[in-house]
Amino acid sequence: MTASQSGAEALLSLEETCPDVLVADLGMPSMDGFELVTTVRRSGNQQLRNLPAAALTAYARSEDRMRALRSGFYMHLAKPIDPVALITAVISLSGKADVPR
Repeated sequence: MTASQSGAEALLSLEETCPDVLVADLGMPSMDGFELVTTVRRSGNQQLRNLPAAALTAYARSEDRMRALRSGFYMHLAKPIDPVALITAVISLSGKADVPR
């Protein structure tokens, strides 16, 4: 797991090591989550371009959810979120839902 302080920092990290899943806040400084996922979806790196992504955000209106999904996020998760729900979402996005517990 890698944490970043901004969208720009996250983008640099993603380009270095493409993770299994991206969970991004929509309200980050300098480059918000919308800009981040749009940049990821336009990447020349196919693995990065197809990276499963979830928006984790306090922007919980239906309009925010639709904008997040249109921007390229696969899921919209509203804060506050139950930790088990977050873990379940990440496992689902990773495609590793059949991993033994």
